[in-house]
Amino acid sequence: MLLEALYHVPRDKWAYAYDARNIHLRIRTKRDDVDTVIAMTGDKYDWDKTYFEITMEKAASDELFDYWECSVKPKYKRLSYGFRLHSGDETVYMTDSGISRDYPYPPGGYFEFPYLNKIDVPTVPDWAKEAVFYQIMPERFANGDPSNDPEHTEPWGGTPAYDNFFGGDLQGVLDHLDYLLDLGINAIYFTPLFVSPSNHKYDIVDYKQVDPHFGDNELLKKVVEACHEKGIRVMLDAVFNHCSEQFLPFQDVKKHGHQSKYADWFHINENPWNTEDGVPPYATFGFFANMPKLNTSNREVKQYLLDVAEYWIKEIKLDGWRLDVANEIDQTFWRDFRKIVKDANPDAYIVGEVWSDSLTWLMGDQFDSVMNYPFADKVLDFFNGGMDGLTFANNIDSLLMRYPQQINEVIFNMLCSHDTPRLLSRVGGDRRRMKLPVVFLFTFIGTPCIFYGDEVGLMGGGDPDCRQCMEWNPVKQDKELFDFYKLMIGLRKKHKALQVGRFRFLKAEANDPCIVYERVDDKVHFIIWMNNTDSPQTLSHPIVTTDWHDALSNEKVTPQDGVMHIKLDPYGYRIICRSLESET
Repeated sequence: MLLEALYHVPRDKWAYAYDARNIHLRIRTKRDDVDTVIAMTGDKYDWDKTYFEITMEKAASDELFDYWECSVKPKYKRLSYGFRLHSGDETVYMTDSGISRDYPYPPGGYFEFPYLNKIDVPTVPDWAKEAVFYQIMPERFANGDPSNDPEHTEPWGGTPAYDNFFGGDLQGVLDHLDYLLDLGINAIYFTPLFVSPSNHKYDIVDYKQVDPHFGDNELLKKVVEACHEKGIRVMLDAVFNHCSEQFLPFQDVKKHGHQSKYADWFHINENPWNTEDGVPPYATFGFFANMPKLNTSNREVKQYLLDVAEYWIKEIKLDGWRLDVANEIDQTFWRDFRKIVKDANPDAYIVGEVWSDSLTWLMGDQFDSVMNYPFADKVLDFFNGGMDGLTFANNIDSLLMRYPQQINEVIFNMLCSHDTPRLLSRVGGDRRRMKLPVVFLFTFIGTPCIFYGDEVGLMGGGDPDCRQCMEWNPVKQDKELFDFYKLMIGLRKKHKALQVGRFRFLKAEANDPCIVYERVDDKVHFIIWMNNTDSPQTLSHPIVTTDWHDALSNEKVTPQDGVMHIKLDPYGYRIICRSLESET
């Protein structure tokens, strides 16, 4: 047994409260090095009467390690614990005192979860587990009111550029809510709506006013009310890292320099206002001089932005905030932000834009979720032929082990966005190939999000090409693709097993691009089969039970001699399931 590979700490994602009664434990071992891991648990004040052993499940594996997991429900909400690991004839113990081959006398020296205080449990909104989000850039979704079009608005459907306008607005969204309802959407994520000189609105001038090219505050309120009447939640984009150079406090700084009362609202390097080597003399988003970075550690700036966050939650009964460039803002700000938002709406969903491992923001005091770009990268790399099944499974399992379970259940999963090439373009325009990552999105754990227009076949490369105008001409819409999305959304919304059920790969092998995986809860067991090749394949897996049917057609599917054989077309998939309620 490679002792150097053993890892556990009594905090973070390794030992955490899942809810008010259950504690989840995880431990890491070298891959394929350990046969069994036993969690030795009890109450330190009455160890003998409360001692209980739990055989841990190998929940995930990556290229180097296995990850073992179990759930413990301590009788008195206190937990002392250690691990007993077996490999062949070898047995070792791991406790807070270290690793030993001798039985550690309990309970001294064991790891401890001192007390399960309800207030310390990281909570996430339950509705986000059931949500299917639809991301809308209002300027490109629909032009419902030509009277508020910007000057030089171009005809709908033209070529996107960094600085052109097509007249999309909130009335256009209001006019098409029934379209979203028909698709099955129950949550909308809007990119910024507030006063801004750009088409994307990520350079905000006034944080409490809807941009007049989109409508006004009353119209936004009307849109949110209409969404709520139809069972659709609404999440807005909070751009608190930076503002527009036209933001009045910044204009005052440009005029008065360090003498301005707003000088500390920003990160000013020097005066006069000259630029060397294309780098502005003040901190910005990237190196965009028109987006000066706000100093969120300044008390006045913090209060201004927190007032904005609270204002929209209360004013329009907002359901959540997506936080732009969240990792570049101090965490003290985000802790105060969460308190303000959750006090105004305890059920609000807070999603940070962080493109890498985000555990530090996801421990219950800042965000509920983050935009899961690593998920999109791994999924699209696999379905574009960039790796075999084993490598894909390693990558996905590694992502699952990044965060506690309740975070995985609401992690914001998408396959593309306004910042990336569109999904259909990323798979070379092949609609068969496009369907596989979409099936994976809707049958994987986490909150799925669709970028507007993907469901009717919109294509586009990187920014700005991905920000195409929505296609509303029925002749040009891919109706078959729309129906496919509708089918997958409906299946996910119908079954809790596809929302919060256990996920596990059943077949994912080296040099084989085909995979089989399962989702299961106490009611339904799903198995998903995928042929990620351009030729027909028959996939097989041992299955003893016989009461299976196709989840989409309801056709009965029967194993032969304890093995299920599934025939798949090129880039084909099949979802089979069976009810478990009769068994329980």
